[in-house]
Amino acid sequence: MELDLDNPVVRLCAEGMRAEAEGRPQEARRLFDQAWAERTDDLDACVAAHYVARQQDSAEETLLWNAVSLHHADAVGDERVSGFYPSLYLNMGASHELLGDLPEAARYFNLAADHVGALPEGPYGDMLRKGIADALERVSSCPDRLP
Repeated sequence: MELDLDNPVVRLCAEGMRAEAEGRPQEARRLFDQAWAERTDDLDACVAAHYVARQQDSAEETLLWNAVSLHHADAVGDERVSGFYPSLYLNMGASHELLGDLPEAARYFNLAADHVGALPEGPYGDMLRKGIADALERVSSCPDRLP
């Protein structure tokens, strides 16, 4: 997914990621919350909510923000978000997995796998492809808990 680095919401999220990488989670959360406050359209909301989800205090709140991000991606409705879906679905699956809902986790991990063709070549795409494969393997190793 090509993001406009001149977009203030994208810039705030990039600064938040830097703060996370530098071990400053409170600063990251502040920046992600600011990005959410400054959103102007569904694309901004999708991006901001995706990052706000990273800094929540509970699995339920993380799931909520992941769902908000997915909702806004669906509302964008064009190719600007097509490359974002593998990550969005992976995060939704991870939230459900963390909450113990393996059937729903598996559903989202499969949706992520269905969209890997939209991922770019290179480290980012490789990381997501591996994350999706690992997630599918985890949920498939618990068949007694799946439908």
